[in-house]
Amino acid sequence: MFEHRERRVTTNEMSAPGDLTEELQDTVRGAISAGEPQVIRGGGTKSFLGRRSNGKELDVDGHRGILNYEPTELVISARGGTPLKEVETSLHEHGQMLAFEPPHFGPNATLGGTLAAGLSGPRRPYAGAVRDFVLGARVLNGRAEVLRFGGEVMKNVAGYDLSRLMVGAFGTLGIVLEASLKVLPQPTEECTLSKQCTAEHALEQMNQWAAKPVPLSAACFDGGVLYLRLSGGSAAVHAARTEIGGDVMSDGPHYWETLREHEHPFFQDSKPLWRVAVPSQTPPLPLSGEWLLDWGGTQRWLLSEQDADTIRRVASQAGGHATLFRGSKGTEEVFQPLSAGLLRLHRNLKSAFDPHGIMNPGRMYQEL
Repeated sequence: MFEHRERRVTTNEMSAPGDLTEELQDTVRGAISAGEPQVIRGGGTKSFLGRRSNGKELDVDGHRGILNYEPTELVISARGGTPLKEVETSLHEHGQMLAFEPPHFGPNATLGGTLAAGLSGPRRPYAGAVRDFVLGARVLNGRAEVLRFGGEVMKNVAGYDLSRLMVGAFGTLGIVLEASLKVLPQPTEECTLSKQCTAEHALEQMNQWAAKPVPLSAACFDGGVLYLRLSGGSAAVHAARTEIGGDVMSDGPHYWETLREHEHPFFQDSKPLWRVAVPSQTPPLPLSGEWLLDWGGTQRWLLSEQDADTIRRVASQAGGHATLFRGSKGTEEVFQPLSAGLLRLHRNLKSAFDPHGIMNPGRMYQEL
């Protein structure tokens, strides 16, 4: 466990103060009184995700600033509106990183939006998901209450870890005012290998190497080519490169960045884009369209005009689920429909955090 210490910094080291807690709290109180739904907006880079939420726009972008960063403790705390690039720049200066490799989808991405969307990049299967790195959060809920969950140390929560509940909630439970995240050192060396093969062989290879003690940090099958990224100490990377074989890519970092940010040519197609999550050993699915297999085979991107019911049924039969990532009209269900039990649980959470239904209503599901 890391010992907590107060971080003493100057304003030159961190971003300028931007605490809008009281203003945001007053706005939510007014929205409750008026019965006026609020559409929470930070940098707007992930506004295409989920269903369309109707209401008055509540801008949280100005609530920003890095509050506490102690590199020796591997923890950073910042307000929700803090630009994601600002957080990552501060970490990079100390040789550290957000290990879940979050996508930005634009220059204005914020920390709060990153947590609300719950998205992770190519490193996710090997380092962990965004919620695995959340240590604590300060939240403004739909009752106009400011709540604090967790803290800034590795073990500090007894019972339910409600700070992680905010991850992937799309703002339907409240506004992330502040968050504390665990960070990790950047790898000493990275190398990307490429091999031509079939999708079946790529899945076999990705699962094979994931089960071995090699420093695998990303694995993707794209257009008849398997890409494997190795990250770690020089000796470990060199040994694994010899063992795995394949061609060394000179522009490996650029490839993974374009994949993470959906700037890769695959994502430029106008057809609906589905994110299909299945167990990594799942054979190629019987769905029409173009595929790109990420996360060692567990996150599969599908460009397809096939109907939603068929795509979700096939994904469910494979032990997974499907999300309409891009191409939604904003009114249909985007996420896999919930079972009766899960829907009841979601409704209970919504009622506890936002009984007036003013926080991003309908953004995840019509009923919420």
